[in-house]
Amino acid sequence: MSGIPEGFQYTEEHEYVREAGTEGEYLIGITAYAQGELGDVVFVELPSPGDAFEKMEVFGTIEAVKAVSDLYSPISGEVVAVNEALEEDPALVNSDPYGEGWMIRIRLTDPSELDDLLTPEAYAALIEE
Repeated sequence: MSGIPEGFQYTEEHEYVREAGTEGEYLIGITAYAQGELGDVVFVELPSPGDAFEKMEVFGTIEAVKAVSDLYSPISGEVVAVNEALEEDPALVNSDPYGEGWMIRIRLTDPSELDDLLTPEAYAALIEE
């Protein structure tokens, strides 16, 4: 499990959720496994602050050399910030998916949804790492 950080929660669609440092707010991005499967990321389309999403609703797209994929919100809430650095350097998703490559910051509306996410151990089993 060396490549799967503790303190994060995961989805079967390879997104992650981690606390953003402000109560009730979480950062969302894609996992190292997902970016590895996609290949070199060349463009990320993200929502605007103020947009709201339900759990597992598409919040954007990610374009890589190999494919274009939808991005799914693991939790319901309102977008309070987007990672504007990805406009200039979408490859941050490849080089630092769990750090500088985060995508959106969302204010959670239903804390019980966190219970449905995968632990690092369950995610590791899913991808058989």
